[in-house]
Amino acid sequence: MFTSSAGDSLRSQLEFMVDQGFRSIEDNEMKNRSIEEQEMIGNFLATHSMTMGVFVAHKIYWKEPNLASGNKEWREEFLNDIRESVTVAKRINAKWMTIVPGHLALNTAHEYQTANVVESLKQAAAILEPHGLVMVLEPLNFMNHPGLFLTDSPQAYQICKAVTSPSCKILFDIYHQQIQEGNLIHNIKTCWDEIAYFQIGDNPGRNEPTTGEINYKNVFKFIQDQEYQGVLGMEHGNSVDGKTGEKKVIEAYREVDPV
Repeated sequence: MFTSSAGDSLRSQLEFMVDQGFRSIEDNEMKNRSIEEQEMIGNFLATHSMTMGVFVAHKIYWKEPNLASGNKEWREEFLNDIRESVTVAKRINAKWMTIVPGHLALNTAHEYQTANVVESLKQAAAILEPHGLVMVLEPLNFMNHPGLFLTDSPQAYQICKAVTSPSCKILFDIYHQQIQEGNLIHNIKTCWDEIAYFQIGDNPGRNEPTTGEINYKNVFKFIQDQEYQGVLGMEHGNSVDGKTGEKKVIEAYREVDPV
């Protein structure tokens, strides 16, 4: 997000983020980084009292119904990915990891699909609980990701209530849910007790706040009023290229900061 200002070096980018006031990072592709890079990131975050946000915990099936199907081989593959993610999380001192249950099983009743997903998540939660780690379920919108099993915050809420584990919570991506269901503050409030993480992006465009239709100042004010202490992940693009665009991103967050 800040390569024009900080250069290609990952460490230089982290140093730039700290200098600008950021105190957390997230990295969807963390599992694909080398152990050396992971250790460098973990040490940097510890040295600068920074928090690690989410990384993607498993292989996501965008076209196939892996968890919804109940297929035991796919379930075991998922659980092995979760076991590997425990090791990565400890290396970078992470607490949260993203879960996307995959595509709908179109030949199976939705209730059976839900039961299949819940069973997989219960087994994953049993792996994560002893380590104090949390998988966060991310509902994704129908326009960018058609055909996925998990799309709405009430659906994610129902699943978390069925799994009944502190290691299974919701990742509320504000961009996705503006497209999928709108009524953002009401839906955040209604499933608040199961939300563990937020991601940000304005709509349309999926760029920084102030570039679209979402009133982020009001949304952030509501989240702040609930005394949320977690990470707000910047999962979006920059609306303008280069250093100018990177400066614009930082200014946008200062503009919508409710403090």
